[in-house]
Amino acid sequence: MHGGNQSWVLELILMKISESPEDQQILFWMFLSMYLVTVVGNVLIILAIGTDPRLHTPMYLFLANLSFTDLFFVTNTVPKTLVNLQSQNKAISYAGCLTQLYFLVSLVTLDNFTLITMAYDRYVAICRPLHYITAMSPGLCILLLSFCWVISFLYGLTLTLLMTRVTFCGPWKSHYIFCEMYVLLSLACSNTQLIYIVLIITGCFFFFIPSGFMIMSYVWIIKTILGPPSASSKYKAFSTCASHLAVVTLFYGTLGMVYLKPLHTYSMKDSVATVMYAVVTPMMNPFIYSLRNKDMHGALGRLLLGKAFQNLT
Repeated sequence: MHGGNQSWVLELILMKISESPEDQQILFWMFLSMYLVTVVGNVLIILAIGTDPRLHTPMYLFLANLSFTDLFFVTNTVPKTLVNLQSQNKAISYAGCLTQLYFLVSLVTLDNFTLITMAYDRYVAICRPLHYITAMSPGLCILLLSFCWVISFLYGLTLTLLMTRVTFCGPWKSHYIFCEMYVLLSLACSNTQLIYIVLIITGCFFFFIPSGFMIMSYVWIIKTILGPPSASSKYKAFSTCASHLAVVTLFYGTLGMVYLKPLHTYSMKDSVATVMYAVVTPMMNPFIYSLRNKDMHGALGRLLLGKAFQNLT
């Protein structure tokens, strides 16, 4: 059946253990808990940054953008997973599947670009502090983020449109938690060479080159930190970079476990890695960024406790 037929249905089954009602309940509460923690954590980060003038800096602007992206990211996938776990009908429509794919690709790319801008911000702040005000002006930061959003959603649209040209073969069942590129390609019975070429080229341009840039920026950052500045400034510089490095490692590590392999080796066990980058990483980001950050501690305290916290401080 051709992908353009809107009556086409892909039946998503959440791993084989979901056939057991008891396991379905365990999975339901696990995903619901992670989703609620992710939503609350990222909303608090956004509100704390938005309401505290002391956090109206490029670094926290990018962090708020990352939290918003993560919030949107989990909302695109987890609610449908929760419905499937509680419903006998685990099917998703053709239009619904492509919509989920579009936002998944777009938001993963936006996450990637946001992490790059954060790495650049840290590089300028530590290695070029005298040029920071001009290099990271508010107008330039907004322009940079706007560019990231436009490119990410155009990329998602391009891959989604290419997928509409694919012919799918039955049975239309998949043991994964949502519609992603590799899942749909594994069900294709038409020629997918063009999509593979696009994926390889754009993957190198959007992911490998930026990750190389981040590695180089942190090489320069480490060289600067190990230089003449005082111990206190070194610690502060390392503290602001450590959170970003942890998120970058978690993001690229889990993403690489899923996509840096040939399609024919893609199996149900990759669902674990998929859950890691699609659910666990967005949940962990607020904790990683707020755990060692005194400014975030203060902003969250003022947000939650208001004047009572201000009186104590």
